[in-house]
Amino acid sequence: MLDPQAQSDLTAVLASAYGLTGIELERLPVGQVTVNYRARLGDQVLFVKHYQGSEIDLGAEQAAVDQTQLAGLHQVPVATVRPSTDGDTVVRQNGIAVSVWEWVPGAVVEDGLGLAQQRAAGHALGRIHTAFADHPAGSGPSARLEKWMNPDVDKLDATTGKLLGIAGERAQRDEFDEQALQTLAERRAVLPRIPELLAGLPHLSTQVLHGDYSAVNLLFQGDELTAVLDFLPPDPFLVAYELGRIAFDPRTVVLDEDWITSGVNLVGAYLQTNPNLPAHDVTSCARVALLQLLTSLYGVKQHYLKPGLIQEDLDQFWLLRHAAAKRLLDHLGDVESALTQAAHHR
Repeated sequence: MLDPQAQSDLTAVLASAYGLTGIELERLPVGQVTVNYRARLGDQVLFVKHYQGSEIDLGAEQAAVDQTQLAGLHQVPVATVRPSTDGDTVVRQNGIAVSVWEWVPGAVVEDGLGLAQQRAAGHALGRIHTAFADHPAGSGPSARLEKWMNPDVDKLDATTGKLLGIAGERAQRDEFDEQALQTLAERRAVLPRIPELLAGLPHLSTQVLHGDYSAVNLLFQGDELTAVLDFLPPDPFLVAYELGRIAFDPRTVVLDEDWITSGVNLVGAYLQTNPNLPAHDVTSCARVALLQLLTSLYGVKQHYLKPGLIQEDLDQFWLLRHAAAKRLLDHLGDVESALTQAAHHR
């Protein structure tokens, strides 16, 4: 339910800044830095993002909108932003910051993309990377890259040990405690392999990316990709990271029996729309995805140190990602061999 005063304030801004008088708002159960609404006005259906907090960087949010529009110009399916009556795509008025978008039909696929959906996702990502390849921000240093390439393995080990201690010392363990003890012990055992995996990476390409290209930001109607959502402001990072993250999404790796073929299927579609990506970036994308999983304790860390509002979902997310990391690590040679073939037969 919406707070009556908050609803009144928001609808007043929408009427004043956008001319949307008499709009009806329905809060949606999605959004992290925004509160999102389905808005109806007669036959119109719109999507409203209400940016939260006085510290929100509206310049960054504007840059993210600009990235969405740039991708749309390159045949990427995106939501269309609706400008205000003054032509602004992000508006702050009376302490309320919003953007308004045309409603896009479709739904997030939560149980792993099918083959046609993977190809659609691969094609769209290739177009995005092609569109952003010459972005001015891509020539600058990557704020994230040096830290990502030099993870603090000792700190990871210490945190893993701390979580093991908390779970192990519980007087009455529940099912997740037992699962956490097993998965954290398995994770701790492979942490020493991280430097070796990093050392096996060649020099990888960086450029401006979507920033958060994952299944939760893709809307599908059947096999049709109807929209790529939630672009981030331009910040250069590893192309192999974004490609590997979606091609070897944990849901694909864990739930799809033929997951290597599925991942390579997405990569092959990507190369059709971005054929200029160097072969070593293609071959390395699964290793980069694996390293991202191995250096993250997201989900289980929250469970024992600072539970979230949807902690049960975070618990399952940890278990899924851990299982995916194990499978990728066990079969990395096979995956990289298949990716090498895809890179050279584009």
